[in-house]
Amino acid sequence: MPKMSLSHFEASLLFALFTSAVLGVITKRTDRERFRYAVQCFVYFLAAIFGLSWLMYLGHG
Repeated sequence: MPKMSLSHFEASLLFALFTSAVLGVITKRTDRERFRYAVQCFVYFLAAIFGLSWLMYLGHG
């Protein structure tokens, strides 16, 4: 089995993608609502990833 070597950023994006898809599927009733909610969650995850990474960068000095 080949090893998978992901950077922290890539792992975060993968987590955001899968989590958004699961949240979209389990929380909404129609396909359109599921897709829109999954995309919305993914955008929120991306904003949190970039926001927290900048806070860590600025806090590190």
